[in-house]
Amino acid sequence: MSNPKGIWEFAEKFKTEHKLNVLINNAGCMVNKRELTEDGLEKNFATNTLGTYILTTALLPLLEKEDDPRVIIVSSGGMLVQKLDVSDLQSENITFDGTMVYAQNKRQQVVLTEQWAKVHKNIHFSAMHPGWADTPAVRSAMPEFYEKMKNKLRTEAQGADTVVWLAVSPAAAKQTSGLFFQDRQPVSTHLLLARTYSSPEEEEKLIETLEELSQKFKPT
Repeated sequence: MSNPKGIWEFAEKFKTEHKLNVLINNAGCMVNKRELTEDGLEKNFATNTLGTYILTTALLPLLEKEDDPRVIIVSSGGMLVQKLDVSDLQSENITFDGTMVYAQNKRQQVVLTEQWAKVHKNIHFSAMHPGWADTPAVRSAMPEFYEKMKNKLRTEAQGADTVVWLAVSPAAAKQTSGLFFQDRQPVSTHLLLARTYSSPEEEEKLIETLEELSQKFKPT
């Protein structure tokens, strides 16, 4: 998911061989030091944001052929501490903090979910927070957090519950498209007084930048 050209190629091949009713974007990357991919992209951004954008965009035509298509993005409650920042999407001008970069990527995913829901009315979009689950990613990326919280973390099955519900439940499809969920309930994407709201111009800039960047890697 950090290889944009590879994602385009996968999607094009997939469209010739399969139908698609539900797309769950669950690939995640939390690198604690700034690393670049072979294409010169910051690895967290390439995986969490650009990869999600390309895969979803490429498969939208296939989803639109189905009767009850859904797209679910596994985001994170960590995004609640971040305001969308479109000025430095690849973290070139900050003191790099992998946890905060990851949280910013997850905010970007939520904004993408909201924007896609406005445009693609025939597809049900949702983002969700699985809760803090005991996964290999948490253990490796946040070892101190894991040691403190390991007895309170959710199981992988508990973390996946809302994802599965959003993917298959008739009740989930009745919810407004574009919402953010936790424990099968829509919840706010902003904390009270957190000042994390973005402007329509910032959200449009995110889409424009991702579209421009994604096209650079699209096979001709």
